[in-house]
Amino acid sequence: MSDGDSDNSGGVHRPVGIDELLERVRAGYQRIEPQEAYQAARAGDALLVDIRYAALRERDGLIPEALIVERNELEWRLDPQGSHRLPEATSHALRVVVICNEGYASSLAVQSLHQLGLHRATDLVGGFQAWRTAGLPVM
Repeated sequence: MSDGDSDNSGGVHRPVGIDELLERVRAGYQRIEPQEAYQAARAGDALLVDIRYAALRERDGLIPEALIVERNELEWRLDPQGSHRLPEATSHALRVVVICNEGYASSLAVQSLHQLGLHRATDLVGGFQAWRTAGLPVM
């Protein structure tokens, strides 16, 4: 059964490509545009979380007041029930805006956060690059 994963009834599912996977994941929530994310963060209604790796942050800069959480630590740091959570991870109702470089990896990260019960998690359309292009603050 190397052509796909089997289901509980013994059938085989066709493999899903990344474009289809992203489409399915994104259909489950409303993504946020840079200006809206900026306003929500300023109003205290959203926690911006930058998951880009260090080389990209060093090259392109940082979003002021965004939390830096490497992608491989995201679930541990934002799970309100987790023993390794950040102080900001106070509730499953927390509105988290995940930011990657261009808005792809963040969508997959949001799916994982939804599975942990963070139902208000979303990601930034276009990622950090869209934030910067919109002329929003970068340091």
